[in-house]
Amino acid sequence: MDKLNCWDIKKCGRELGGKKAAKRGACPASTCTSKNGANGGINAGRSCWSAEGTICCSKIQGTYTSKLESCVGCEVFLHITAEEGLDYIELFNEYSMTHAHLIKS
Repeated sequence: MDKLNCWDIKKCGRELGGKKAAKRGACPASTCTSKNGANGGINAGRSCWSAEGTICCSKIQGTYTSKLESCVGCEVFLHITAEEGLDYIELFNEYSMTHAHLIKS
């Protein structure tokens, strides 16, 4: 079974080539190539919480640290952590590697 990316779970259509991407633009989660393969996903599709400027709930999100609280409770984050396990999952971006206590506590 293929692992679902955030756009598959949310059915937002904002992934590259998605039904809403041509009109509204692709979400950075689908274009962030530096995160490709993280948690077995395409680009940041399975680590969207670590990509800046993602589009969630039809709203552009900010930096990793400004969106962390909402991401931890998101259905995508919960789905992926349930599959990957919290000890395995790539949770952090470069800045937050020193801030593991924000998630683990």
